[in-house]
Amino acid sequence: MANVELKPESVFRIFDEINQVPRPSGHEEKMGAYLKDFAQKNGIDFKMDEAGNVLLSKPATPGFENRKTVVMQAHQDMVCEKNPDVEIDFMKDPIRTKIEGEWLMAQGTTLGADNGIGIAMALAVMTDDTLKHGPLECLFTVDEERGLTGAEAIQSGFMNGSILLNLDSEDEGEIFVGCAGGIRTNATYTYTPIEVPEGYIFLEIAFKNGKGGHSGDDINKGFANANKVLNRFLYRALKKFDMYLCSFNGGGLHNAIPRDAKAVIAVPMKDKENIRVDFNIWSAAVKEEFKRTEPNLEFTMESTDAQPAIDRETAKGLIYSIKAVHNGIFALSRDIPGLVETSSNLASVKMGNNNTINICSSQRSSADNGKAVMSNTVGAALEMGGAEIEFGAAYPGWAPNMDSEILKVAKQTYHKLFGKEPKVKAIHAGLECGLFKERYPHMDMISFGPTLRGVHSPEERMLIPTVQLCWDHLVAILESIPEN
Repeated sequence: MANVELKPESVFRIFDEINQVPRPSGHEEKMGAYLKDFAQKNGIDFKMDEAGNVLLSKPATPGFENRKTVVMQAHQDMVCEKNPDVEIDFMKDPIRTKIEGEWLMAQGTTLGADNGIGIAMALAVMTDDTLKHGPLECLFTVDEERGLTGAEAIQSGFMNGSILLNLDSEDEGEIFVGCAGGIRTNATYTYTPIEVPEGYIFLEIAFKNGKGGHSGDDINKGFANANKVLNRFLYRALKKFDMYLCSFNGGGLHNAIPRDAKAVIAVPMKDKENIRVDFNIWSAAVKEEFKRTEPNLEFTMESTDAQPAIDRETAKGLIYSIKAVHNGIFALSRDIPGLVETSSNLASVKMGNNNTINICSSQRSSADNGKAVMSNTVGAALEMGGAEIEFGAAYPGWAPNMDSEILKVAKQTYHKLFGKEPKVKAIHAGLECGLFKERYPHMDMISFGPTLRGVHSPEERMLIPTVQLCWDHLVAILESIPEN
């Protein structure tokens, strides 16, 4: 990055520093130490709560002491996903970046712009003495990507600001004023291992190279869910052949659309050629189905070693329930045209310990009732297949306030800077604003950020020119904050 002109220089320099710091969700200790060191070097007040959330404070510039206090907010952790051929230890290694055209990307991993660029912009403000602003705070939360647990741990009185600028959105020129809430529905199947009879061939089938993406923001883009698609063939094979299921593993993080999945099956040796022909016909049809959204899909079927199978009743229940469970958009908003209101993502299927198979799914909705309906619908389908169901802690959505004072300021400053109106939207992804509203009900909030694409996947990339646009807008908002 050092030899490429990236603007604003201070923002990209700090972002590069941040990407040298390992920060997987739940392991933000090194990021907390970086922020503490950054604050000490720059004479910025620092405090950290028991959860690891960090708050930095800076007084107003002369003449702006009577302005309302603003909190710039971003999260410390990042989603750690990589391509299969990439060697990286996310607990130790830095993120290696590259530039392709106007896009900044990582080399086969997530970039960490979600939400490292938000931290970088906030820290750049805190160290720029040429800017005009009222009293400032920076809140950097932990564990946002796994379940917003850092935001949930925030106590009343930790922040003093009355306005919050969430810097965790992904479309420059759009201001977000609402988001979906969410819940996880997890299922556990317990099986008995059985021996496959003599005369069977073992085959590993795989779905590879899906785009994946964010399970909220990308749920309406028509990307293939690797678990659901691969299970289509398992269901088909179960109907046509005397099939045993030995294993099923797919997906990873609860908030990412699964990109890869594989299963091991066994069929009679006499059906060896028939199932290969059937697999080729099926995979060709799937590629045709997703040719516009997933041009690089790959399907493989290879012989593998003999191994125990899942008892047939459990295997049938697993395959049938995955076939039946809802995945994708469930309902659209009645208030905001084109906005997804309710959705579900079948995030992962994993062989567990003690003869278990574990499914993780996540449901999102901007309506509390929709969230409950969706999680119960998913839970019922999995439970009918013989699973034990567990619901995770739900987090609230953020209801839009179109009369917001800070929204008015943001719209006016954007128009003055760029000669056009920003789009005001809600997002079908989880932002921490809903949790902040519970502890700070009178806080006025908006969310914005530079343009990112492919977040939560190795395709994550950031459109470099939009960082300057977002920075200019942030600076203008801070200078235009109203008085108390």
